[in-house]
Amino acid sequence: MRAKLENLAQQHNNQSFLCYELALPTFEFFWHYHPEYELTYIINGFGKRIVGDNYEDFTDGDLVLLGPMLPHTWVSEKPASSYYRVIVIQFSADSIQPILNYSEMAKIKQLLYRSERGLQFNGHQKKEVAAILNEMKQSNGMDALLCFLQVMHKISNMESRPLATSFFTEYQTNQNQQRMNTVFKWVQQKYTGRIQLSEAAALIHLSESAFCKFFKRVSGKTFSGYVNDIRIAHACKLLIESDLPIIQISGDSGFDSLTYFNRTFLKIKGITPRAFRKKQ
Repeated sequence: MRAKLENLAQQHNNQSFLCYELALPTFEFFWHYHPEYELTYIINGFGKRIVGDNYEDFTDGDLVLLGPMLPHTWVSEKPASSYYRVIVIQFSADSIQPILNYSEMAKIKQLLYRSERGLQFNGHQKKEVAAILNEMKQSNGMDALLCFLQVMHKISNMESRPLATSFFTEYQTNQNQQRMNTVFKWVQQKYTGRIQLSEAAALIHLSESAFCKFFKRVSGKTFSGYVNDIRIAHACKLLIESDLPIIQISGDSGFDSLTYFNRTFLKIKGITPRAFRKKQ
């Protein structure tokens, strides 16, 4: 149930970085982490992106940089009509460290520091980054290295926002990481059904009261609040992509009561489910 450590060093074969494209019928849930930095660009695909304690939708053009040892996964909720395609760059701190002290690398150095929580990039420059990535995956030697530096330069000047909370990155290097990863994955598997606090607490061998205090301390939010965030994110997807009645969406998202669903949706999104659907 814990995040899996992925050994990428063996794949590098003395290269400074890896750049490759994947084409898959679906993104399977694979909760993992690795010592390397990772830049991921979704050419086409949609579903849920989980980075640390951040849980969001992703779609075409999603561009994310992850720092070392940050648990993550992209997961599709249903098979696509065509293959999911993604370009990935992975590189180690050791490979880039020798050039980070040059004054010209100041912005990139700061970018890598901020990526410990994961960063999502926005703006028109994503198309320029995508073009360089397409060239980079077909290059080797110095040509590939120049493309890599171009990509890092571009994203260091782009608008970005952190994904995981600071609470998550504070505990990720100690034994609390394993416990919270266990809970996160369990919630991901169970959120559309009934979630019992007693079951969650039992997963990491705590009493209910101790579990609630532990979860709030290390994540910065209550357990029920975290579950509701995930359920409302799922409800938003159903409201946009289907014509299902709101009462059915409420149940399909794990809520026993339509009244509680409406109240929770309004609190999190600042708008009612009906108004949200109409706006979309």
